[in-house]
Amino acid sequence: MATINESDLVCLKCNCNLEYATTNLYYLTYKVSEKFLQCPQCKQVFIPEEIVLGKMVEVEETLEDK
Repeated sequence: MATINESDLVCLKCNCNLEYATTNLYYLTYKVSEKFLQCPQCKQVFIPEEIVLGKMVEVEETLEDK
């Protein structure tokens, strides 16, 4: 898997460099705040594949088991 140079990530819609910003994630009745890269103009969030397929799946499974 290729590594992504985060400083090179650009919003395709706005052509702006992405910046770190606190993002609220919601699942069921839970809310978690985490810093992710985000477009400063349109607020579209970039969540890396490793997070989506790894940590987020783990958290979903844990919360659903409760």
